[in-house]
Amino acid sequence: MKFTDGYWMTRKGYSMQHPVDIRDIVTKNDELTLYAATKKIVHKGDTLNGTLLKASLSSPIPNVIKVQFNHHKGGLKKLPEFELAQLETDIQIVEDDDRTVFQTGDLTATIRKNSNWGISFDFAGRHLTGSVHRGPGYINGPEDTVFFREQLELGIGEYIYGLGERFTPFVKNGQVVDIWNEDGGTSSEQAYKNIPFYLSSKGYGVFVNHPEKVSYEVASENVSKVQFSVEGESLEYYIIGGRNPKEVLDNYTTLTGKPALPPAWTFGLWLTTSFTTDYDEATVNHFVDGMKERDLPLSVFHFDCFWMREYQWCDFVWDERMFPEPEAMLTRLKEKGLKICAWINPYIAEKSYLFDEGMEHGYLVKRADGSVWQWDLWQAGMGLVDFTNPDAVKWYKSKLKVLIDQGVDSFKTDFGERIPTDVVYYDGSDPVKMHNYYTFLYNKVVFELLEESLGKNEAALFARSATVGGQQFPVHWGGDCSSTFESMAESLRGGLSLGVSGFGFWSHDISGFEMTAAPEVYKRWVQFGMLSSHSRLHGNESYRVPWLFDEESVDVLRAFTKLKCRLMPYLFDAAVNASEQGVPMMRPMVLDFHEDPTTHTLDRQYMFGDSLLVAPIFNTEGLATYYVPEGKWTNFLTGASVQGGRWYNETFDFMNLPLLVKPNSIIALGAEENKPDYDYTDGVELHIFELEEGQSTSISLVNMQGAQEAIVTASRQNNTIDIATEGTLKSWSVVLRGITSVGAIVGAEQSTVEHGIRLQAQDQKVTVTL
Repeated sequence: MKFTDGYWMTRKGYSMQHPVDIRDIVTKNDELTLYAATKKIVHKGDTLNGTLLKASLSSPIPNVIKVQFNHHKGGLKKLPEFELAQLETDIQIVEDDDRTVFQTGDLTATIRKNSNWGISFDFAGRHLTGSVHRGPGYINGPEDTVFFREQLELGIGEYIYGLGERFTPFVKNGQVVDIWNEDGGTSSEQAYKNIPFYLSSKGYGVFVNHPEKVSYEVASENVSKVQFSVEGESLEYYIIGGRNPKEVLDNYTTLTGKPALPPAWTFGLWLTTSFTTDYDEATVNHFVDGMKERDLPLSVFHFDCFWMREYQWCDFVWDERMFPEPEAMLTRLKEKGLKICAWINPYIAEKSYLFDEGMEHGYLVKRADGSVWQWDLWQAGMGLVDFTNPDAVKWYKSKLKVLIDQGVDSFKTDFGERIPTDVVYYDGSDPVKMHNYYTFLYNKVVFELLEESLGKNEAALFARSATVGGQQFPVHWGGDCSSTFESMAESLRGGLSLGVSGFGFWSHDISGFEMTAAPEVYKRWVQFGMLSSHSRLHGNESYRVPWLFDEESVDVLRAFTKLKCRLMPYLFDAAVNASEQGVPMMRPMVLDFHEDPTTHTLDRQYMFGDSLLVAPIFNTEGLATYYVPEGKWTNFLTGASVQGGRWYNETFDFMNLPLLVKPNSIIALGAEENKPDYDYTDGVELHIFELEEGQSTSISLVNMQGAQEAIVTASRQNNTIDIATEGTLKSWSVVLRGITSVGAIVGAEQSTVEHGIRLQAQDQKVTVTL
């Protein structure tokens, strides 16, 4: 939201006051409070009839500084609030004649005295940003509205990322962003997952702690500032420091919640009925059996909306016309090795028997006059479950528990964005704050039920909407994209933006949701989809099984599904890291290579875990244009080596794409290519890439509960490679990639494989002399 008319003027209808003269600095209980007049105080009479703004600094966790501005603090506290961590923190406050320094960990806020307003935020001596003169502002607007804004410094060449899953350009500089969840598809400035947190290329983050609408002007109102504003008498934000961008995300997700670790089976291929297609059990079996006949590994089958009867969403009752014996049907599908997902949303249509139950017991959101809020958009006469009512939560869970008992393993928690603001909630929550926050309660309720029913390591959603903290309830997918290369690229931009907003796991509708993709789009999107954290074939009005596109589509899906299954020892270790450190599995290049300025704007390629670079192809010609950071990288699929520090333009067939391995890496391949959940320590094949003289590297192997089973370390010294294991590996082998011959080998038998030499280990250690 813009308040100024150019640099000098304020927009008509607005007046603005800034903190100018710091009159007092008070320290109490590890909190620093600044009292600032909005004009320079020359004599005592200037203190009358004026405004005094307050800014308090505190620290909830190490290396995070909370800044809270307020004008009048006597207003009523409004719910809801984000759930934030509070940890023991060593805070140092040092004051002398010239300045006051507030420090937590390596992060400091420095206030200079006897000068214009200013707070400098620094990490380990490195300047991050600052709240400068005329930056903070208390604003009176039309019709007695009031706002608080802040403008933080934006350095030369500094880029801003994040703010949720945004499909606009990955670099947010120059954009106007409103944090307000909407069902806008993937081709506009609207977003399903709005997160008031941004990450800077300079290596710090800023989180605005307001569930309601936060309006950002990212170098768009003042080109050297990031501005954010909220309506009301106060503004609260957090400066988040770290040694690098990954550590910033670790600190941010420590504050707002770590992503849960999804079950291993969720990483396999999901197939759905699609949305408006006709289907019954025979149709489902036709597709499931067709996948098996073509040797296409399938892990999850998803029933989309019309598993329930039309006009009755959601009553959580199978449409008996299509599915007369649902429990038996689900048993038969599970006997084929499948997990089951069912579509739901938090809306209750008037025709559903649940509407009468919800209305009678007060489980639905109401209007101010006590009537149930209803409209006809999406479902005729639908109401909205009030998740602030504990009894409504129990009621909603009880209906879903029936489905779990029938055999459903997961829920696609669709919608949660179209939340009205002219309503009253059971617990008195402010409806404007609840608009974005509602999705947190919705997904939390469903995720908790799955944990309660199936176990802590077995819960997984497929969620569309989110707010701060929603990363704790994975997985999230990108929403309604179109079946074009352009929409494939915008989906990737959205996923990368969500990843740097604290979300570890992300998916998208392979080949697009709207329309039906051309075969070349389908095949390229399959490559991208199977090299994403989660992989789902889904669409709107047509089925997405590959043989309906062409026979090569079957071959491409088979190859990349099997590849992902074999990559699971590497990928599940990356998933564990995401859940423990908040670093996404799919991440923009700048997260790993922030010291390389070329990576700062890349949004058509990504790192998949620590060691794999993926550059999807977005055209019919098969042309890939991608950048490789320094070092000698190896294409995992072709064995070709490329030298980093430069751009490449190459053409690939549908069985290939740039899938590059970072030098000095170990990629663990499992023994199973037909499912994602298996013993990753039995028959594991360790591919070692471009291990340079004097270097060492390691990889963890985890079990399906995420616990570490073994560590494998490879080091190269004096032209000798030592590979050693700690922990339990049932059987393992090593493949030296890019090496065609070796000298002496101790502890293994040698054989030749494609793109390298295989060493079948006989003990816990292998030594190779080159």
